[in-house]
Amino acid sequence: MLTRAIPSSAELLPIVGLGTYRGFDVEPSSPAYKQLPAVLRALFEKGGKVIDSSPMYGRAEQSTGELLSIHEPRSPAFLATKVWTRGREEGIAQMEQSFKLLQTDRIDLMQIHNLLDWKTHLPTLRKWKEEGRIRYIGITHYTASAYEEVEAVLKSEPLDFLQINYALDDRGVEKRILPLCRERGVAVICNRPFGGGDLLARLKDKPLPRWAADVRVNSWAQLALKFLLTHSAVTCVIPGTGNPRYMAENAGAGFGPMLTGAQREQLIDVVG
Repeated sequence: MLTRAIPSSAELLPIVGLGTYRGFDVEPSSPAYKQLPAVLRALFEKGGKVIDSSPMYGRAEQSTGELLSIHEPRSPAFLATKVWTRGREEGIAQMEQSFKLLQTDRIDLMQIHNLLDWKTHLPTLRKWKEEGRIRYIGITHYTASAYEEVEAVLKSEPLDFLQINYALDDRGVEKRILPLCRERGVAVICNRPFGGGDLLARLKDKPLPRWAADVRVNSWAQLALKFLLTHSAVTCVIPGTGNPRYMAENAGAGFGPMLTGAQREQLIDVVG
């Protein structure tokens, strides 16, 4: 899988990861849970390693920790999660719980989810980064109404990562957010890379462009992800799934050439 450098450190990160929202919020006794080891296997076998979770994703952190603790050989996961509460002590307690649920003594990326009480949490994150408990600090959001605040934080605070919504049918971040991240040396993780949910449904009956094979894609899902990865400010995409077949398919977007400007424009026209 192709990799890109995290601007703040030059560490190379595989460009397709895994989101755990919904897919990993399942009970161990369920058929869905029994598929999750194969999801992780598909991610790692393709060369991916970013796994993103959050306390707001129900049981997802716990499922992730359980499955990584028994993964053989030792998991290469780059673990990302979030703090999503108000108050300093509440934030510390929630993050300590994330360490326990993920069964780790170091989290690669801790993000302030939806910028909730970010001024309170940021000093804790900076202290924990200095101590080595977390390796990178970031913020997240998923709505266009928050872009102005996201911009303000990016301009005022040194950060390693921004996780933001970006999809073929949701391109608002292209105007100012992505250029600002490139200017500020902030890595970008794309959440909701298939848009609000109906993007693939709208595309599934349309024929793939004739040039799809030239960029080593064989599905609309791969093409939608590669559209995002072609943007030079994007570091990684994290499509969520609890299905091993979908994980392997999504990871396929991390191989082969990126799109030309003309190919990107053609995809924009297809979506309309």
